[in-house]
Amino acid sequence: MENQQQTLRGEIYLVLSALFRHAPTTEMVTFLSELETEQSQSAMQSAWNGLKQAAVASDQQALNDEYQELFIGIGRGEVMPFASWHLTGSLMEKPLASIRHDLELLGLERADQVKEPEDHFAALCEVMSVLTEEEEELQQVFFNKHLATWFGSLTKQIKAAKNADFYLAVAELTDAFMTLEQVRFSENLQSGKSKLKIDVKNVTEYEQTQQ
Repeated sequence: MENQQQTLRGEIYLVLSALFRHAPTTEMVTFLSELETEQSQSAMQSAWNGLKQAAVASDQQALNDEYQELFIGIGRGEVMPFASWHLTGSLMEKPLASIRHDLELLGLERADQVKEPEDHFAALCEVMSVLTEEEEELQQVFFNKHLATWFGSLTKQIKAAKNADFYLAVAELTDAFMTLEQVRFSENLQSGKSKLKIDVKNVTEYEQTQQ
C-alpha cells in the first residue's frame, strides 16, 4: 500500500510539472478528459472533477494562448511560477541559489534542454516526483523548504489572472494536493505513522483520512 501511495504521489507531481512546464498537449488533455472521477466532498476529488471538466471543454489553440498569456506574455506573463519572485519579489535571488545547492547535494541537475531556472514550479514538482522514491524525511525537508513556502502565493496569482480559464482548475488541483502534502509533512512524520490513505481509481483520488 505504501509503494502504491508513493507511486501515485509521484504521478501527480509529474502531472503538475507537465501542466506548468508548457501548454497541455493533446495527449494530456485526452488523459485528463478520460479520468474516472467520483462525486465527493473532498477538496482533492472536487479538484480532479473540475480539471476533467475543464479538459473536456477545452480547445487546443485556446490552451496554447492561455499558457502564453499567463506564463510568458510580452516581457512577462500574468503569473510568475518562480520561487524567487514569490519569496523576494525578484528573479534569480537567494531561493534559487538555495535550491541549486540542495539539488547538487541530491546529485540532481537541470537537463540541457531545459531553459527555465531551477526554482520554476514545474522543476520543483519534477524533483519531488523523484524524491517520492526516497526516504520520507528527505521529501519533507525539500518540500517544506522549497514548495510549502510559496505554492499558495502562486495559485492565488493564477486565480487573480484575467486570462486564466483552464488554469483555474489547475490551480485548484495544485492547492488541494499541495495542502495534503503540507499536512503529510507537518503532522504525519511527527506521529511516526501515516495518516494519509490513498484510494486509487485511475489516478484520481488522494484523500486525507484522520485516524
